[in-house]
Amino acid sequence: MIAMSWEIFISGRYLRSRRREVFVSMITAISVCGVTVGVMALIVVIAVMTGFSEDLKSRILSVTPHVSVYRYGGAFAGWRPVLDWLEKQQDVTHAAPFIQGQALLRSPAGTSGCVLRGLDPEREAAEGGMGRLVKSGSLSELNPPPGSGSPPGVILGVELARSLGLSKGDPVYVISPRGVLSPMGPMPSLRRLSVVGMMESGMYDYDSSFCWVSLSTAQNILRMDGEITGIQVSVADVYRAGALLKKIAENLGFPYWARDWMSANRNLFAALKLEKVTMFIILTLLVLVAAFNIAATLIMMVTQRRKDIAILKAMGATNRSIRKIFVANGMVIGMVGTALGVLLGSVLCLVLDRYQFIKLDPNVYYISTLPVRMEFWDVLSISVSALAICFLATLYPAWKAARLDPVEAIRYE
Repeated sequence: MIAMSWEIFISGRYLRSRRREVFVSMITAISVCGVTVGVMALIVVIAVMTGFSEDLKSRILSVTPHVSVYRYGGAFAGWRPVLDWLEKQQDVTHAAPFIQGQALLRSPAGTSGCVLRGLDPEREAAEGGMGRLVKSGSLSELNPPPGSGSPPGVILGVELARSLGLSKGDPVYVISPRGVLSPMGPMPSLRRLSVVGMMESGMYDYDSSFCWVSLSTAQNILRMDGEITGIQVSVADVYRAGALLKKIAENLGFPYWARDWMSANRNLFAALKLEKVTMFIILTLLVLVAAFNIAATLIMMVTQRRKDIAILKAMGATNRSIRKIFVANGMVIGMVGTALGVLLGSVLCLVLDRYQFIKLDPNVYYISTLPVRMEFWDVLSISVSALAICFLATLYPAWKAARLDPVEAIRYE
């Protein structure tokens, strides 16, 4: 402990500015600034990428079921016992049948392909259902009042409605390839619907291609008498969806199978993770450049302190003690730069998150401002990586100082 204290004392004296060592002190300041800028850039960029990933994940989960249960062979008949079993599971917060198929929408303004999704209005209007995405109208309007003679309702994605020039109350025709047989062969079916609302998820691909109808209307259009495509399930903890998959495989088994939201979007999240790691590696090069400055500073310090090192060795200082002095010099630079980088990076992230002064074009991006989310483990890994690089930069100068021969150093003094 005593030995370490005098080594730190001498290390601190070497870092102080003196008139004949102004150049070395300036290089030291530049090294600190280099580490600071590198750590700050890493924290801000990783926080933005984490925020982007989390925002994208929340938007995907708003339109993608946590778990989807299907039946081998296509159409899902006899689904009610399966739905009842799913609703009794402890982790399940919501379960509802759905139908999904391809169709064509025609309006006076044009024609567009769409994904026709049949929903149970009562179940989806409950907490955890798809009703939370409806921006105008309501799911209860999908089924017209009995005896009213009104056509069934449809809820369109906002971008799909815009492309077809439709608004609430307008008629629209849906054309299904699953038509009827005629003397001339299969003929597509044509059904008149009434636009009763709009839904918006924030995902352009979804808002520009999906339309919702009631379960009975979808069964009629797609010729699925009493059948469904699958059952969508929401769970309390989205990261435990895999546990429900195992339960389904163990208890339901063949001919049923299930898929969770992570496997459905595996490629997207793998790409985001790879991009985050790549940016971390690229921006770490900034800290590496600063580390070379640290090494250069220490080498110059060793050259200027040859006489001091020789005197210390003559007084009994060991090679290990000499190494500690110069390692401590480099680590002080690294720690100060890292601390300043973490502080400035955190402040900049807080400012970006609160004031959102960097705007994005919503016509190009699905978000209008930069999403920022700082994670403790991200900041810790950046700090540890920066300190590790700074430590490695001190090894060669410290080794060179320890190898100095005191006789040669003071021979001509």
